[in-house]
Amino acid sequence: MTTLGILSDTHGYFHPELIDALDGVDHILHAGDIGDLTIIDGLKAVAPVTAVYGNVDGWDIRHRTGEHQRVTFAGVNIWMTHIAGRPGAWQRGMGEKLRADPPDVFICGHSHILRIERVEGFQNMLYLNPGAAGRQGFHQKKTCVRLVLDDGSPVQADVIHLDAD
Repeated sequence: MTTLGILSDTHGYFHPELIDALDGVDHILHAGDIGDLTIIDGLKAVAPVTAVYGNVDGWDIRHRTGEHQRVTFAGVNIWMTHIAGRPGAWQRGMGEKLRADPPDVFICGHSHILRIERVEGFQNMLYLNPGAAGRQGFHQKKTCVRLVLDDGSPVQADVIHLDAD
């Protein structure tokens, strides 16, 4: 089994609960709007990190990341980008791109809206937007996700509410 920590939209804020929330994960995926390279460095103290840049990220972050990342963990093909829309309302031609080469798991951020669902018509791809882990934006809850992969498929997604009281 492989466990991934997934977050997005930190906007330069390293939430103090992230270390505990992501403790024990095998790898961390950050879906953009990082805001400051110290976020990546802080996450690397927990586990290796793969990240994409978002629309608020400057050239320093864009230089170290990409707009899209395709990675494979435990036999699960993952595609991550920042701005993509959502099932039924894709942006930037993502619907056509995903239909042409659907991953097992598609991760994006940008909306600050937590959403996890299977997408029929895209080979039952798992769509995952972890919401936002930062302070900026209209979201009311800061969230991240732990995704467990086993035997070539995602088997469990746990939403972690940061600031849970």
